[in-house]
Amino acid sequence: MQSDYLLLTVFLAIAIVFPLIPLAMAWAWARLFSPAKPGKDKQSSYECGIESTGPAQIQFQSHYYLYALVFLVFDVETVFLMPFAAAFLKLPFSAFLALMVFLLLLVEGLVWAWAKGILAWK
Repeated sequence: MQSDYLLLTVFLAIAIVFPLIPLAMAWAWARLFSPAKPGKDKQSSYECGIESTGPAQIQFQSHYYLYALVFLVFDVETVFLMPFAAAFLKLPFSAFLALMVFLLLLVEGLVWAWAKGILAWK
């Protein structure tokens, strides 16, 4: 009985120490090899070999996120519908009702998104 707890304690210690070793090595590397003071070159933004011009922050249109979220909802819907489709003839009537409630909620979400204008490309 105690050997089981000893084994769990050893695994817990390994699980705690194992991620700390790379973190400690990265901290030591940064302390030893990083420049001590920030300079102009260290503070400048550099991307793809081209000096950046203008502000680093841009205003991003949030409706792109809405398109992505609606896509994910209906993409995940197909993952949930696949098991029902594979075993449709063997399912009881209660499973069919659960599937219809699920589809009703998804259609309701689609109608809501359409009514709000989320699906209209701007």
